Amino acid sequence: MNTLLIIVAIIAVILLFTGGFVQSLNFLLWVGIILLVLAVIIWLVRMLTGNRTP
Repeated sequence: MNTLLIIVAIIAVILLFTGGFVQSLNFLLWVGIILLVLAVIIWLVRMLTGNRTP
């Protein structure tokens, strides 16, 4: 019975870490998408206004 409890505890810890990694990666994915949208908006504003200075 003790080995079964240890196996269940190990699986629970692995699932806990996996869930944390997935949530953090999901957050980073949204940050990347927001930064990409901001870059496209800034690029469009520069193209429309004709401002070519870096």
